[in-house]
Formats: sequence, C-alpha cells, structure tokens
Amino acid sequence: MQSSISNVKATDQLKVLVFGAGAIGTYYGGSLALAGHHIVFVEQPKMVEQLRERGLRLDLTIDERRKTKDAFVVEPRSFVIEPSLEDALKFGPFDVALFALKSFDTTAALEGMKPFAEKLPPILCLSNGVENEQAIARALGADKVIYGTVTTAIGRRGAGDIVLEKLRGTGIAAGHALSEKLVAAFQNAYLNCRLYPEAHSMKWSKMLTNLVANPTSAILNMSAAEVFANRKLYKLEIAMLKECLDVMKAQNLEVVDLPGTPVKLLALATKLPLWLSKPFLSRAAGSGRGGKMPSFHIDLYSGRGQSEIQFLHGAVVREGKARGVPTPVNEVLTTTLLALTNKEIPLEEFAGQPEKLLERLEKLTSLKVGK
Repeated sequence: MQSSISNVKATDQLKVLVFGAGAIGTYYGGSLALAGHHIVFVEQPKMVEQLRERGLRLDLTIDERRKTKDAFVVEPRSFVIEPSLEDALKFGPFDVALFALKSFDTTAALEGMKPFAEKLPPILCLSNGVENEQAIARALGADKVIYGTVTTAIGRRGAGDIVLEKLRGTGIAAGHALSEKLVAAFQNAYLNCRLYPEAHSMKWSKMLTNLVANPTSAILNMSAAEVFANRKLYKLEIAMLKECLDVMKAQNLEVVDLPGTPVKLLALATKLPLWLSKPFLSRAAGSGRGGKMPSFHIDLYSGRGQSEIQFLHGAVVREGKARGVPTPVNEVLTTTLLALTNKEIPLEEFAGQPEKLLERLEKLTSLKVGK
C-alpha cells in the first residue's frame, strides 16, 4: 500500500473540518490529507478509536494520474479525529468545513452545530438535494454557506475504507470569498474540481441526475437496468424528469453539465423519441452509481426508516406548488415511497409488479403510459 503523500505548499495549506468519515468524508478528507492539508474529522465515538488506530484506506487505483496499483493509507498521525464537534473545534480555527450528510440527517446535525456557530468556518455543502444550503444559512448565517456538488462515485468497504468507483469530479459555486481557493486546493488533490457561476443551476442539475430510476427501483425492488428495460416504466421516468425540468424553467435555472456528467444530454433525451433516448438514459442510470443499486433502494431495504426522496423528488413537488407547476408524477412517487419507508405499505406491495405501480399512477394522475 502507498503511504500518505504531500504536494501542497505550506502557504497554501488549508485546515479543514470534515463532518463524518463516511464514503464522501473519507474520500475528500483523505484526498486532501494526502495532498498535505490539515484534516480534522468529527465522527461517532464507536468509529473514532478504530480510525485512530489504523488510519484511512483509499483505493484510488482507477485514477491513472496517481500512477499506482496500490491503495493509499492515510496514517493516523496525518489527521485528527474526534467524537464531538466541541472536541474537534479545539484544533481550530478552520478555513472551511465539509458537510456531506444524508439530507434527512441535516436538521439534527445543524441543531448540534448551532451552539458553536461563532467558531465554525464557512461550510462547503456537498450533500445531494437543493435545500440543505438554505437550511445551513438559516441555522448558521448566509456567510457560512458554500454550494457544492459531487458527481464522483465512491464505494465504502468499511469504516474509513473507501474505493473510487467512477472518477468524475466536484462542483463549487462562485460567489464566496473561499470559492476559488477551494477549487485550486481540490484540483491539486486530484478531485477534478470546477467553478460554477450560478449555484442553483449547479445544484438542480445534479439533482436531475439523482432522480433517474431512483424511486421506481426502490418501490418495485428492481435494478435501474430492469426499470429501463420496461417501456412503460421508461415513459414514467421521462415524465418524471420533464416535471423537474419544468420546475427549473419556472425558476429561470439552466441545465449545466457537471464534471464527467453530461446533464444537458440527459435533459435533451426527454425531448427525443423514446427509441432514440432510451439507450443513452439506460447507460446513464446504470453507470452513474458505480454499479450499486440506487440510493433510495439501499435506504429502504436497510430498514433505517428514512428516505431522501422527500428532499429530492419532494423538493420538485414543493417548488412546483410554489410556482404553479404541476408535478403529479413526482408527488405520487414521493408519497408511495414514503409510505413504504414508514411501513404504512408492506415492501411486497409493489415488488416486482410494475403494472401495479403504473395503475396507481394512472389513477392518481393524468399520466397514460400506454403500451
């Protein structure tokens, strides 16, 4: 295994607070540590001792720029990990914090952060969804928020042990005093970072990619490939994406390409004949998640009792209602998956039964999927 390396000048070093050593936290925090930045993690007590003892392991071998066939190990002496925010802040002051929690964990996390608001640095939010940044701004102040997004696919093998599955990159929105400095630091750490002039277009474009085959896979207990192989389900996916694009248009937001992710082509596919768009969307749905089942499926079948659908498709519905844009397909998918998540409907209700879901949609909306 490769040990940690450093390639950043002392004058350019950042002191970074990372909330969580999950897949994204380990990848970004570990990559920045490898590049010579000072990293402090806040993590659950049960994981702290493990990571203090053995460090982080990052399998980045698919990145040819690294020129190695071995995983990197970030030795425990190369980072700090603490079981509470209060303990972590003792190693400050920090230049920036990285926040990439599940959206359903955001509210609780912010409640825990409020007492320390004055000591917290600006927060780069890499979470999925389009409402987390606003929640951070309300809790900590608008000056504490930097909009970001992740298109790289990262797998988690265990605590502090990740594998880079699909290298794409990171988006950071302009407009904050730190934005350009962060882009340079992330680029230097091989994180493929790009600066975006408009935050909301960037975030909504990323969310558009998260919507594809996500709720249908969970509701039906089918892979994305199986969803797209069904013509009627494919028409459903197109209808769902069109609603999101209508909501973006109502906000005067542009669809923008993200690092390694041709989102404009995804939007264009909704305007093409089905036979022409299906091959592209099928590839996008299969490759975008690094070969894993979609996240809603993982969350539903983990039994954790929470789903991000209310923060993705649900956000489309809320913004649509606020702007007078109908979003019936997104609404039915949201309410159905939430009912499954809350055990109001048994998991078997729609599993492997596309026609049953389609009947529900046709009954509650004007969508006609035909043959």
